[in-house]
Amino acid sequence: MSSLDAANRLSRVSSMAATPIVFVVDDDISVRECLEPLIRNEGWRPSLFESAGEFLARLPASAPSCVILDVHLPDLNGLDLQQRMTGETSSTPIIFITGYGDIPTSVRAMKAGAAEFLTKPFNYDEMIAAIRSALLRSRAALEQESCRRRVQKRYDSLSKREREVMGFVVKGLMNKQVGGELDISEITVKAHRGRVMEKMRANTFVELVNMAAQLGISTTL
Repeated sequence: MSSLDAANRLSRVSSMAATPIVFVVDDDISVRECLEPLIRNEGWRPSLFESAGEFLARLPASAPSCVILDVHLPDLNGLDLQQRMTGETSSTPIIFITGYGDIPTSVRAMKAGAAEFLTKPFNYDEMIAAIRSALLRSRAALEQESCRRRVQKRYDSLSKREREVMGFVVKGLMNKQVGGELDISEITVKAHRGRVMEKMRANTFVELVNMAAQLGISTTL
């Protein structure tokens, strides 16, 4: 294992082992004060905000995390904040809380990917269960993204010709067919293919195809 690989692995393990963070975004101080000890008692780290603006200005979290988010906020409502977060912090699931049983709002939130929608006053056991489930989702998403970055780094190390060969190989073309497409000999294709497998650290053709799918490379003719 190279020093770079060791560092990447250490970074990945550290982020996975870091104390999970539970963000609370609610302008009601009584809600924040109620949730803080509840979160801390479970061994998680609470991070409290009274507005969407304060939450958006925070530093990104590298540890597994989730957000307990009030639907009605003074500056930016919860649904709008959820939309802002989409893509930017996809590994941070949202647990919505509201004082109003608004079915259309809850449906919209869940369709947009919310982890849970709870009505105030919420049941503590339900809240803990929702947080635990959301943090598991976050941990899985972080690991998936870490894996994708490692695969991307390997792909970036390929030469232009090696990428071309890989692009045809993952579509199921034989060496001779790839040679015809690129106007190079079958022996040359075989050599490039071997380097691709080595650099991508793919032990099998199936592994290489899965990596291509992770990178968004078409695997069909």
